[in-house]
Amino acid sequence: MPIFRRGGVALPHRQGMQAIVGDRLHVHSRAVGDPDRFAEIVEVRGDGGAPPYLVRFPDGHETLIFPGPDSVVEHPNERPRLSRRFLG
Repeated sequence: MPIFRRGGVALPHRQGMQAIVGDRLHVHSRAVGDPDRFAEIVEVRGDGGAPPYLVRFPDGHETLIFPGPDSVVEHPNERPRLSRRFLG
């Protein structure tokens, strides 16, 4: 299995969700009008960055989560940058 490095941590490259501590979990809303939810990943309990994750929501609530297909891990150093034309 190939290895890749992110944030100084070697993770096996495979399909599926992978995270390290400090990444953000973005849970998309399943109903029109309901807001998306965001949480900081504070602990990775799966092998090689795989779920489950211990996450902390902005209100301080922590929970162990097995993210579903409506969730995405966002890596802080890999977020898309806005074009200068959108920055004004």
